[in-house]
Amino acid sequence: MSKRNDVSERLDSPAPRPGTVLVCDDDGSARELARMLKAAGHRAEAVAGGTRLARALRAGTADVLLCDAHSAGLDVAQELGRLDTPPAWIELAGFGSIEDAVDAVRRGAAECLQKPCEPEEVLLAVARALEARDLRAENRRLRDDLAGRVEAGAIATRDPRMKQVLATIDAVADTRATVLIEGESGTGKTLLARTLHQRSGRASGPFVEVNCGAIPAGLLESELFGSARGSFTGATKDRPGRFEAADGGTLFLDEIGTASPELQVKLLRVLQDRAFERVGETQTRTADVRVVAATNVDLARAVAEGRFREDLLWRLRVVSLELPPLRERAADLALLTERVLDRLAREHGRPRRALSAAALAACAAHRWPGNVRELEHRLERAVLLARGQEIEPLDLGEDFAPAAPIPGSNPELFQPGKNLKELLEGPEREILRQALQHCAGSRKDAAHLLGIDRTTLFNKMRRHGLMAFPARPE
Repeated sequence: MSKRNDVSERLDSPAPRPGTVLVCDDDGSARELARMLKAAGHRAEAVAGGTRLARALRAGTADVLLCDAHSAGLDVAQELGRLDTPPAWIELAGFGSIEDAVDAVRRGAAECLQKPCEPEEVLLAVARALEARDLRAENRRLRDDLAGRVEAGAIATRDPRMKQVLATIDAVADTRATVLIEGESGTGKTLLARTLHQRSGRASGPFVEVNCGAIPAGLLESELFGSARGSFTGATKDRPGRFEAADGGTLFLDEIGTASPELQVKLLRVLQDRAFERVGETQTRTADVRVVAATNVDLARAVAEGRFREDLLWRLRVVSLELPPLRERAADLALLTERVLDRLAREHGRPRRALSAAALAACAAHRWPGNVRELEHRLERAVLLARGQEIEPLDLGEDFAPAAPIPGSNPELFQPGKNLKELLEGPEREILRQALQHCAGSRKDAAHLLGIDRTTLFNKMRRHGLMAFPARPE
């Protein structure tokens, strides 16, 4: 097959993504190449060498540099080496020696094209350079993503406090120690209890969940310990309770703070002696059960107010795990969003959509009173209702929609004489500033929150003059 036929066949494949290409040459072909690249859908600019080329490269917007190094007016390899994310360099070689081409590749060029270049060759080289650059960026993003992430079962986190929680789980998983999980509603206490069970030696045994707040106080005792026939109206047969059902496994007592004073006494005994009686029976029974309790109320305050037994609290709090609210886990917001959107798209058979920049900013600014549970509900609504290419703030709920501007309070966004890129500079800068402020200056957390890598964040901060924003030690 001829070289031209090979190029034509490759160009018949799906079109590559458009890229931003800088073209620098001194023989008059730069503008012609730029026009050809624009016609093919790329953003292309012909630039002179020297300081103009250096300035264009330092702007950080180029994906590919098409350049004759001999006419660049600067050391191309050295200049690219100063950049955090340099563009791919395609050398436009004149009628020089093979050694010159080899030297260019050795110094960092992705490939060399012999001038004069056929348009198909240029387009194919640019497509290859973009594909390779995207692959490197994705690999770098994945490395950054995995480097700060800890996973345990269905839980993944980058938050330092959550990492400590998971480390504690690993340390106590194979013991019988009672664990108390404290945190606001919706923070994932049930999921954490299941994770503890799954990582323990009891994983093959039952995981039995009881929501103490959802069962009337008069029935909760028989629900937990079982009942004998005739012990109360409707008890037509002997019935084992949840402690017996959880034998060999884990019993999860959610909303333990709602337990009545009478039930608290019985719970204290079963935790101390591993013994109990069914309601209406005198026979003492035992069960090999690991108890995990959870509460969304301050049990220490309940003890001080006389609503909860202090001795029971200490029995429950052999190991204490505190789940931080979502509003304090800025580093986890983007990670949780990605995982939930992936799952919901599969469950509902809907296309996978990402959050727009405006939706990300709205999520970062939201206080999340319902925590992870609220996030899941908001995203499920968006997956079902979104119709655009991305999820917009209104898809997350009416209260996420941007507030209508006060007449006369803000200038019009459109300003004659500025192109779209220039008009978007202001909103992008404000989104970056708010994200950094939300993350207390942590570049790492802000990058994760916005769904970009840190190199991209630094480039944007540099372009918008935000490098002086106070940084939090990573």
